[in-house]
Amino acid sequence: MPGRKDDSLYFLPLGGANEIGMNLNLYGYRNQWLMVDLGTSFADEGQPGIDMVVPDTSWISDRREDLLGLVITHAHEDHLGAVAHCWEDIECPVWATGFAASVLRRKLAEKGLEDEVPVHIYKPGDTIQLGPFKITAIGITHSTPESQALAIETPHGVVLHTGDWKLDPDPVLGPASEIETLRNLGDAGVLAMVCDSTNVFNRGRSGSEGEVRDSLLQLLKDRPGRIAVTTFASNLARVDTLLSVARALKRHVCLLGRSLHRFTEAARENGYLQDVPAFVDEREAGYLPRESVMYICTGCQGEPRGAMARIAFDQHPHVVLSPGDLTVFSSKIIPGNERGLFAMHNELVRRGIEVITEKDAFVHVSGHPSRDELAEMYGLARPQIAIPVHGEPRHLVEHARFAQSLQVPHGLVPANGDMVRLAPGLPEVVQQVPAGRLAVDGDELIPLQGGSLQSRRKQAFNGSALISLAVDEAGILQAAPKLALLGVVNGDVDLTEAEIAAEIAVAIDRLKPGRQRDDAALEEAAIKALRRNLKPITGRKPLIEVHILRL
Repeated sequence: MPGRKDDSLYFLPLGGANEIGMNLNLYGYRNQWLMVDLGTSFADEGQPGIDMVVPDTSWISDRREDLLGLVITHAHEDHLGAVAHCWEDIECPVWATGFAASVLRRKLAEKGLEDEVPVHIYKPGDTIQLGPFKITAIGITHSTPESQALAIETPHGVVLHTGDWKLDPDPVLGPASEIETLRNLGDAGVLAMVCDSTNVFNRGRSGSEGEVRDSLLQLLKDRPGRIAVTTFASNLARVDTLLSVARALKRHVCLLGRSLHRFTEAARENGYLQDVPAFVDEREAGYLPRESVMYICTGCQGEPRGAMARIAFDQHPHVVLSPGDLTVFSSKIIPGNERGLFAMHNELVRRGIEVITEKDAFVHVSGHPSRDELAEMYGLARPQIAIPVHGEPRHLVEHARFAQSLQVPHGLVPANGDMVRLAPGLPEVVQQVPAGRLAVDGDELIPLQGGSLQSRRKQAFNGSALISLAVDEAGILQAAPKLALLGVVNGDVDLTEAEIAAEIAVAIDRLKPGRQRDDAALEEAAIKALRRNLKPITGRKPLIEVHILRL
């Protein structure tokens, strides 16, 4: 394990390597650590009742006294969304741009932490000195304001941590990327570049937000009905685009979803969206002429509690779409979300509402670099080492291969928990440390494996069974066992419950007198009888709970 006498420079991802999202990156020198980003990721269908997962911070939490600070690159959930959930494990100073700080403070307030977390503001060009790390912020274009790349100067050289980025020649929100600053950095020498890999398979460039604005304007003009557009609430560039299009079409805008209000409020606090007319309240928008309303909604990935899902399944308290209305999904379909999204699309179409996605028209550009932009960035920075992050394994391997084709001497593909020695000597993974994911369950963080989630998964796929036994002190049944089967049996549940309850009674009566006095023996006999009689009927192994009442 690196110690204070170890003169090596280390990079350690605990999230965001071998996956897209949930970014957590550490840089270490002489047992002092700098954290860059601390984000969340979506839960999947195998995690019932869970919407969000966060990285396991236990490794750095055990070294909390050596954690110098956390620098946040931008305001997206996968880069700052876990701070409030993991705060008790890190408790270090936090640096963020004004906009990211506004977003973060709202999240901290929801947890009652707004007065406990020291959040410092930095701007493009600012320098932050944290122990041996001198960090300079470099403005870079992304789909949310004030995204920053970080030039991290260390005793062994400069590491360029790009964060999420693109090279957009026509950004609608904020300035273009600081190309000359990046070129000057490359001229001075870059040891390593830790770089976004999301779109490494995409040829050409990712496209400009200005082009999306023009396309949406042409697509949406002369539409006779209501228009509902859904996108990520944190994609302020897209929100600004939609506001511009609505203004050109003379449509009033109604925001649907708490997170959209939260992000637009944070934007206005920092000087963005200043010339936007007042939004229409969702309770009043339905009274306006259909051709004069545009809804901007959350739920672009099919989230059950998102505004678009509630509209699609006619569960929204104030918004109703009718045949002839239009819905636009102005975002990328993230792998893993297809089932929920397609169910939503089908329900809308069934109701006579038109659906347009990125597959149907030019309604979205990525905030991440495609291959030509990656090539340009490598031409500017000219690092000695390429460290791909923010991608699945196939993205990272292809990114390293692509970087080496651009004459980068070394390419290394780390996984979460791989401690990479960047210098001195050749870069290499020197050890693995514990890394993993935790589920956000209400106000708790719980393991994804075992515990309550394992029980939920079993119940979700196999159902549950509750057995109630009333016995005297000798263990003799004083009433027929009661059995409740939930989500287990198709057909006549009452008859099945009665038949299996009778078999459970037989199993209890057959126990030897001494064993009838043992609650564990009663429970075991009841469970075995249930499983023995249920298996021929369903083949399921439900979650079973036995309640024993001794009279």
